[in-house]
Order: sequence, then C-alpha cells, then structure tokens
Amino acid sequence: MHGVLHEVFAAIGHEAAATGFVAGLTVRVAADKHLLWIRPIFSGHEFGELSPTGLIELGFDPARLFLLSVANAGDGLRAAHDALSCVALGAVVIEISGSPKALDMMASRRLTLAAAQKSVTIFLLRFSAQPNASTAETRWLVRGVASQTQSEDWGYPSFEVDLVRNRHGKTGHWFMEWNCNGRIFQSSSADRGTVVSTAGN
Repeated sequence: MHGVLHEVFAAIGHEAAATGFVAGLTVRVAADKHLLWIRPIFSGHEFGELSPTGLIELGFDPARLFLLSVANAGDGLRAAHDALSCVALGAVVIEISGSPKALDMMASRRLTLAAAQKSVTIFLLRFSAQPNASTAETRWLVRGVASQTQSEDWGYPSFEVDLVRNRHGKTGHWFMEWNCNGRIFQSSSADRGTVVSTAGN
C-alpha cells in the first residue's frame, strides 16, 4: 500500500463518508509522519471543511496536517507531484471534483512514478466523478452507513465499500467501521439504518 496511488470515489451524497474513509487510511499509512491534504478552494463550501476535532476523534493528530488550497485540479496535481519528493510526508491526499482534463493518464502515471520513488502514498479523493483510465493501484467506492450504537455511545464511523480495482489481489464488497481507539478498520454488520442527511448547501 505504501508508495503507490489509490483512488477513492464518493457515492453521490456520501462525500463526508469518503473523506472519513480516506482519513482513516492516512492514519494507517502515514504513521507518525506528516500528511499533506490538497483541496480546491471551493471544496469547503461544497463538501464541508476538515475539522481538527474530527481528525482527533479519528485518531489523527491535526498538528501533523498540512492543508493546501488550490484554484483548480491542475494546480493540485502539480503541487502533489512536487510534494511527493519530500520523504518527511507519509501520505498526500488530493481532492478532485468532477473529471477535469488535467487528470489524464499521463498525470496519473507521473504521480505513480513519483510516489514509488520516495515511498510516499497518494490518495485521489474523487467527488462527483466517474472512474476513468489511470495507473491507480486500487480503486474504491465509498458510502456511509449507520453506526452500531450501544446505549448513549455514538458508535464508530461506518462505511459500505466496494473495492472495484486491485492490481495485485481480489476485489470485493464490505461493511466496515473505523475503530478510533485502535486506529484500524474492522468488519461490521450490514445494518443500513438512518445516516446523516446530505448538507443542504
């Protein structure tokens, strides 16, 4: 999983869930290193801001997060490519909405090669997009599902995930939850109860 490119697609209306899923992956991959999160300047208005308190709840120290806002996907891809030369980073996340022309096979290949050279993992977090040709190691589709609560406990963040591409193994469909204390994904039941509604704005 280290030093490769992964794609995570959010199902429509499940952008927050996909963001949480990627945050959990970066906790696992980055370990004690820093994380660079690149997002368009409009992303906070469209999909919500990253919350330091929320990252703490997920088990990630927000002091290790570098947040970069960019004007467009092309700027984000260039910034990510440059950042992958920094061995102090454990992971890089790029949020990309839609299917911009800048994100083509050549851009994907450049990211893959740069990630491999420095063993820095990169995640493409895709919103309102359909999969296209890429050099990604894995491709995930993520939806949020209801947590399994006990008494007054909120329960763990829970996800329904499809691994639709895996260059070196099997694909599959799972229900999983993020154990915030153990900082690990674990299996959960397929209870599809009520989830938080999509933000109106």
